[in-house]
Amino acid sequence: MSHSRIVHLRRAGTSLVLDLMPDRHPVVRHWGEDLGELDGAALADVGIAQNTATGSNQTWTTPDLPVLPLPHLGWSARPAVLLHRADGSAFSIHPENVTHTVEAVDAPGGQADQVTSTATDPVHGIVLTTVLRLEPSGLVRLRAEVADAAGPDAAPLEVDELTPLLPVPADATELLDFTGHHAFERQPVRTPFTPGTRLRESWEGRTGHDAVTWLVAGTAGFGWRRGRVHAVHLAWSGNTRALAAHPAQGYRLLGAGELLHPGEIVLGPGQSYTSPWVVGSWGEGLDALAARAHAHVRALPSYPARPRPVLLNIWEAVYFNHDLDKLKALADEAAAIGIERFVVDDGWFGSRRDDTSGLGDWQVSPEVWPTGLEPLAQHVRELGMELGLWFEPEMINRDSELARTHPDWILSDGAGGAVEHRHQRVLDLTAPGAWDYLFGAISDLVERLDLAYIKWDHNSTVLAAGHMAPNAALGTRYGAPAIHDQTLALYRLLDALHERFPNLEIESCCGGGGRIDLGIIEHTQRVWTSDCNDAHDRANINRGTMLLLPPELIGTHVGSGRDHTTLRSLDISFRAATALWGHMGVEWDLLSASDADKQGLAELIGMHKQLRPLLHSGTVVHADVDEDDVVRIQGVVAPDRSDALFGLTSLGQALTWPGAPRPLPGLDPQRTYRVQLAAPLYAGHVYQAAWTRPEGVVLPGSYLVNNGLSLPVIHPDHMLLVRVTAV
Repeated sequence: MSHSRIVHLRRAGTSLVLDLMPDRHPVVRHWGEDLGELDGAALADVGIAQNTATGSNQTWTTPDLPVLPLPHLGWSARPAVLLHRADGSAFSIHPENVTHTVEAVDAPGGQADQVTSTATDPVHGIVLTTVLRLEPSGLVRLRAEVADAAGPDAAPLEVDELTPLLPVPADATELLDFTGHHAFERQPVRTPFTPGTRLRESWEGRTGHDAVTWLVAGTAGFGWRRGRVHAVHLAWSGNTRALAAHPAQGYRLLGAGELLHPGEIVLGPGQSYTSPWVVGSWGEGLDALAARAHAHVRALPSYPARPRPVLLNIWEAVYFNHDLDKLKALADEAAAIGIERFVVDDGWFGSRRDDTSGLGDWQVSPEVWPTGLEPLAQHVRELGMELGLWFEPEMINRDSELARTHPDWILSDGAGGAVEHRHQRVLDLTAPGAWDYLFGAISDLVERLDLAYIKWDHNSTVLAAGHMAPNAALGTRYGAPAIHDQTLALYRLLDALHERFPNLEIESCCGGGGRIDLGIIEHTQRVWTSDCNDAHDRANINRGTMLLLPPELIGTHVGSGRDHTTLRSLDISFRAATALWGHMGVEWDLLSASDADKQGLAELIGMHKQLRPLLHSGTVVHADVDEDDVVRIQGVVAPDRSDALFGLTSLGQALTWPGAPRPLPGLDPQRTYRVQLAAPLYAGHVYQAAWTRPEGVVLPGSYLVNNGLSLPVIHPDHMLLVRVTAV
């Protein structure tokens, strides 16, 4: 084996060793820890170290498994590529003559290493290409493209599946992914990585409240700071597939791809389909895996360039009951406690007095706002705040002027479509005129009201959705499945708004956290994490979301004393301290709040602003504690490890008291730190621990990382904020 075909890519502590063979797409020989500088001979040995074949006719026993394993290579498990021509031919693609190009390319955050591999199947007239990148952050990104290279007489080429796969080490015996539902998203699920396939799919036309988020494989018992893990995520906001495969050949593989309806992708001569990016991360523990994703996201062109304004969203304050005088009074209260952005939610447009009508009529209601939204906008700006506005552009009520004028703009299967949720249907963004209507209506309001922010909602699943108004320019066909086209049209609309209004920020809200992925975040500046503002439940919801996105892009709000989704009542200090860690906001009728609660909220908002540079640039860390431990330890550590904030949160009643010391992860063992309470959150409470004295204690970093702090009693649903600074 010539070592000239072995390529070693290195970025940010990651090595990716690829075998670029002439008859297949890249074979991953190593993905993980940095192997250091390897000379030609060493690279050659890496290439042959896994080879177990002992004869000329033993191809099926070799571990030469490419990122697109195919049956003609002896792969007898689930194929990575499923396609066929309309006449039934080309069901088994047989590419050959693979050419590989290795180059450095510009990427967010610096230079990426990219390998483009193109294979031609001359018999079936198909070209199959993969692009494999090692990003500056150490993330691996992989996608594939199918092109129809046949002549004009060939039958159309239908693409059913394109699911690239990445191998993981043999000791990855445990899987972790996420599930959930509306108002309870991103809950972790662990399963053994046993022989067979674990398949997770979303068929609801969006990422989903039960999204896999990361599909993680790791050593048994891996945690936040221990155990090697590898994971994949699909950067796509439509239907998705993620799978963990452990076939009879003995490999362990992770893969992901777009979930396509039959007939959704039909290619003619010269046309192609490109899969979404499969994103791979790895690390020693989940914190390291997440850190690579955070670094990548923070380098994206879409990443907001200025501090995240603390906002007030009026939904849980007034719901549909809009009134200028009340909202002006609410704005006064918001400004007085340090709010920086005022967001008007659902109910300002058309006939929208409840959720039964008006969606699609994106004009200010003269009934509710006889003088328009301008007086409120002016008042908000005079108070020193920005204005934001709620839209749900992809949805439409049948009881709307838009639906009566353009019934052909509503996605359907031609036989009535799916059952309605919240009286909603889905607007076809590709229908001739629909995209232009939305772009014009939204742009007009952004311009007239000088909007700084849009909350972009998406409350219903997209089921039984086909084009009722074909668009020849976009290649959409009457009656054809629409999810793929709809997702791309959404991305184009978001990008067009940003191009026209470069300072406009857009939040991806999807009935809460139903559309959170690395695809949508390339087009938005924030996600709404969940419609649940209950700080107790948000502990898990926020934690799962921060495995993918950095805190500053995750909406975390202080709700009312009694949460409207769980009916749980919690102390203002716990609610505000929980919201402090992300893109902080408030969703509460401040006019009904007590003076004490408003004062406590103002203090936490002030603290958030002071800590914002740390919270929104540092490394997110978690302590590994016993599974039965009710105390959670999460922190953000400055890049140079000179400063950190930790939250010590109790979510239940501890079985032991005071319990063993808990570690503070991520600090520099070679430095010395002062440890202090960041704030006495709970008035009158006495904390019986030496380090809670006003002057704190000074301790070696090695002690804090390995031994940690003895905890005072932390009552259920309480949080201590601990500041750690180098001395």
